[in-house]
Amino acid sequence: MRLILTQPQLKAFDTRHSADAIHAALLPLHGALGDEDIVVLPEHIAFDGDAAGYMSFVSGLAREFGCNIVGGSHHEARGEGRVNTGIAVTPDGATAGRYDKLRPYADERARVRPGVILGEFELAGLRILTLVCADFWFSDLFARATVLPDLVLVPALSVTRKSAPDYSRDLWRHLAVTRAYEFGVYVGISDWGHPSQLPSLFASGVGGFADPTGLDPNTFFTPIGEAPMASFVLDRSALDAFREDRRKRGFFWNVGHPER
Repeated sequence: MRLILTQPQLKAFDTRHSADAIHAALLPLHGALGDEDIVVLPEHIAFDGDAAGYMSFVSGLAREFGCNIVGGSHHEARGEGRVNTGIAVTPDGATAGRYDKLRPYADERARVRPGVILGEFELAGLRILTLVCADFWFSDLFARATVLPDLVLVPALSVTRKSAPDYSRDLWRHLAVTRAYEFGVYVGISDWGHPSQLPSLFASGVGGFADPTGLDPNTFFTPIGEAPMASFVLDRSALDAFREDRRKRGFFWNVGHPER
């Protein structure tokens, strides 16, 4: 079972460019993915206000590549406003779960309102919690989960006011490792590659994978780097062993969640 995290160069509000960039990032894996593999797209992959186009694109990718897709997000009309929202689909293109961004961030608040759907669903036998970008920074949202997740996925569009990406990358790396160890989960972040084109800020390319099961501190967090995607192995037996060891030492918080 593999987790494919993406970090392509995207352009704000340019659907054709972003769709082509995402497809090109995955193209080297064509024919090599299976029905247990999970691909995660970044936040706000365009399709602004085009829910049908967004869903068609995500489900089409899943069918083409024969894998599960967590489709980042787009801005969808809902009620009197818009919500930053996304879907997860299975290899046959069927919808497996939905999620909203619950805490819009900075200038985004002028374009979307808070969503209401916490992203809990299952893919390939894994319990997944999906938190869109800034939502990952709010620990109370983790406490709202009704089941203990195995994998936390973060479709992100990082933004920085700094002239270089290092500040944001370090913050995200430390938070991902903290969440992985606190909750005993794998954490995967997909982002826009640095420096993607935004109206006034740069994306930092903070994507990467936090793995609490290893002993080498250099592998606590592995960044995607400058490539448009990276692949990571999800070892369920290793995660179960990590959790069991922490339970025995009274160092594993799962109050209110089923044992896993």
